[in-house]
Amino acid sequence: MWRCLVPVALLAATVPLSAQDPLPRGVEAISLLGDTLRVPELSPAARTRLTAQLDSAERAWQRNPESADAIIWVGRRTAYLGRYREAIGVFSLGIAQHPDDARFYRHRGHRYITIRRLDRAIEDLSYAATLTRGKKDEVEPDGQPNARNIPVSTLQSNIWYHLALAYYLKGDFRNAAAAWRRDVEVSTNADMQVASRYWLYMTLRRMGQPKAAAEVLRPVTRQMEIIENGSYHRLLLLFKGTIPADSLFAGGDADPALQDATVRYGLGNWHWINGRKDEALQIWRDVVKTGPWASFGYIAAEAELARSGRR
Repeated sequence: MWRCLVPVALLAATVPLSAQDPLPRGVEAISLLGDTLRVPELSPAARTRLTAQLDSAERAWQRNPESADAIIWVGRRTAYLGRYREAIGVFSLGIAQHPDDARFYRHRGHRYITIRRLDRAIEDLSYAATLTRGKKDEVEPDGQPNARNIPVSTLQSNIWYHLALAYYLKGDFRNAAAAWRRDVEVSTNADMQVASRYWLYMTLRRMGQPKAAAEVLRPVTRQMEIIENGSYHRLLLLFKGTIPADSLFAGGDADPALQDATVRYGLGNWHWINGRKDEALQIWRDVVKTGPWASFGYIAAEAELARSGRR
């Protein structure tokens, strides 16, 4: 029976991250600007809720230590508490036990992005893409359900989304565009479409392809039924010229802090691609001052400042 062979680099990565890349206690990452990033603070209520969810996941794992699902949920719940490096260790253990399960590479790749290990993320997510090639896609359950309790993403859409994002953050826009286009292809609902089209549009504009970018916007309308990606939807409408910039912060997304970083990064990019670079840089500086540092909008703003050399 044919079996996927795990690349040596990925097997080596199952060594605990603390041994490969030691950092002081409580430090999760070093930012792209050289800043120390510590475990994010949570409200008492959020910490209590997330800790209870992790405890439940760990008990399920103890009852069935060979279960891939159980291991994945422990890793995901650990990451929700801001213990990203520990979560990477859990996913690495899952890879050692289930080397052909693309979900472990998908989730570990996501958390490598969180801690700014972009090359590692690309390795994991590229391998996850090979493992799912030619296979039927599957809905990915939400760790923190949206208001309608309807999952809006799939395994393959998340693999391509995070792979494209890792390339984008590195400034490799050619590879990012190819991966975003694949993400658009596998996105089966409006929420997934606006997320992938948002990043693809910005990538193409950075590549100096305004006509191709305009085509990405063509299917985007006000009437799209969006469950959780309202920020991406409004930013696309801004790029299209349908709404003004002052309507971006309309609310309706699950996490106000996450929405703020997402919208402000996108607003900065709107200024940048329209030649207002000083305004863009100031917005990105403000994003990096206020966080949250694990959000993609924050990481993208950080990458922009690092590339520009104008912190």
